[in-house]
Amino acid sequence: MRYHIGGPVTEYQRTKPGPGEPQRKVRAGALIADIILFWPGAIVDFATGAIYKPEGK
Repeated sequence: MRYHIGGPVTEYQRTKPGPGEPQRKVRAGALIADIILFWPGAIVDFATGAIYKPEGK
């Protein structure tokens, strides 16, 4: 399991939604921090799925 500043990156975050499945929500705080602090981090977060919110319960 990979870890990120916001905690572990779950399988749900790494898996792309299939056709007909709802889109994943982006963690706004993480996106803003990536843009302000180190914009290439946003690219890495999107590539690894770390930018997406974990699955709701």
